[in-house]
Amino acid sequence: MLEELSIRDFAIIDRLSARFEPGLNLLTGETGAGKSILIGAMGFILGAKSDTGIIRSGAEETLVTAVVSVDGNRDALAWLSERGIEPEDGAVMVRRGLKRSGRGSAYIQNVPVVRQDLQDFSSTLVELHGQRDGHALLKKDRHRQLIDRYAGIDGEVAEYGEAYVELSAKRKALETMAGSEAERAREIEFLRFMIEEIDAAAPRAGEELELEEEERRLSQHEKLFSAVSVARELLSETDGAVARLRKARQQFEIASAIDQRLADQARRLDDAYYELEDLGLSLATYADQLLFDPARLEEIESRLSLLQKLKRKYGDDLAAVLARRAESAERLASLENWEEDRAGLERQVAEIEADVNRRAELLTSARKEASVRLERAVVGVIATLGMPNARFVVRIERFPPAGGKVVVGPTGADNLEFYFSANKGEPLRPLADVASGGELSRFMLALKTVLAEDGGAPTMVFDEIDAGIGGEVALGVGSHLQRLAASRQVLCITHLASIAARADNHLMVEKRVEGDRTVTRLARLDGPGRVREVSRMLSGDAESRASLDHAAELVAKLGNARGT
Repeated sequence: MLEELSIRDFAIIDRLSARFEPGLNLLTGETGAGKSILIGAMGFILGAKSDTGIIRSGAEETLVTAVVSVDGNRDALAWLSERGIEPEDGAVMVRRGLKRSGRGSAYIQNVPVVRQDLQDFSSTLVELHGQRDGHALLKKDRHRQLIDRYAGIDGEVAEYGEAYVELSAKRKALETMAGSEAERAREIEFLRFMIEEIDAAAPRAGEELELEEEERRLSQHEKLFSAVSVARELLSETDGAVARLRKARQQFEIASAIDQRLADQARRLDDAYYELEDLGLSLATYADQLLFDPARLEEIESRLSLLQKLKRKYGDDLAAVLARRAESAERLASLENWEEDRAGLERQVAEIEADVNRRAELLTSARKEASVRLERAVVGVIATLGMPNARFVVRIERFPPAGGKVVVGPTGADNLEFYFSANKGEPLRPLADVASGGELSRFMLALKTVLAEDGGAPTMVFDEIDAGIGGEVALGVGSHLQRLAASRQVLCITHLASIAARADNHLMVEKRVEGDRTVTRLARLDGPGRVREVSRMLSGDAESRASLDHAAELVAKLGNARGT
């Protein structure tokens, strides 16, 4: 529900704030006062396209802010949750600005969003009827959604969609499997060659590192042998470090026998002696085993070259090469057994296809039945809105068969579109081709009255709904607006007293000259102020006693006529 709307520097509006209530909110005022500008500002905050022409003359930026309640609105709450946006006290603040430079900004709470996000989010909150461009109900796909909701088959449509996706995937797999025999033979030949080449090399994961280490030892054998030999000599027991440590140990034995405080140092020297002696023996063994084998070096280099070739062809490392080999073996088995696999897949496709076709038939049947009920109900309502000869038809056409087979799509087998004729003798036309904005708005009112419990947006905004009507028709329009407002918030601009008298919340828009500028102001009317405005709408004279009495009677009578 739209709770508050604040507008700054939008067209002739400098500063304006409005609070809206549940039920029927009606906006009245003289022609040209700025009522449609207010609706334009609503469209702006809801994500409509815009340009800098909407910015008030002399201002550098326009800014529109709305506070909307999302309490109990599952679609809105799900949208916010997916984007990590948290409501506060069951409401969110939406802001949109546009600078003279053309740079725009939009926020939901304090999270920046793009214009498309505003449109997506606002579609869960508000339906704006009046500006034809972007009208949701002019889109064919929306017609199908409304019929499905009215028929109560949203769950069945979702289940059908899942089956259709599975069918599409299986068909694609079958098409891939049933590719040309020559292509399949070429792929089998290539896979066999790859597997044989990898198996012939028999690589092991980690083998390269082992070979590279061995290659490094063999290719630098002379340098390695020299370094080990020198180290061995320096540790020798004749004149190297070990011999010197032996002499030092002998001296420490003498010293520690005299002074026991040197016992710890003596033990440490013993440890160093034995450690170096063992190291010297190890070096001697290593040097004796260190042999140069030119044939082994050549063998390693050849092996590394082979492994490098495998990596260039089949993977970044040997682990990837082995993974490629496993995948190829699986694919080869599938191709070699393709006749058997194809037969199984064809059986699956046939079974799912039969299920999808059965579901599509049920959806078509439910849509036809619901369409008849909706047509009858809408025509009954719209006859009371000044169009007694109006006709409304939901055309459902099955997709034409192809190759003798039923053709289905993601939502069934139906092309579905609303057709409407407002006047006797006029042919039925697609809803998008209806010329009159007033007729279209009244059709929307009739449709929404019938679909009042369809779970649509909780706020509806109507503009131009009373164009060219009066008398009994105006009473019918007002009655239906009241009925609609019993289940959702309705905002409506009206020029008719018989509609204004039904308001739960009456807002008057007026244009004033303040200083040297024209501005738009908004006032909430109650009691005498409301009666005066209805009086003005009745006779053009807000102070006429007869008009005031008539207005007071109208407000008392129609304001209490809820749902009649």
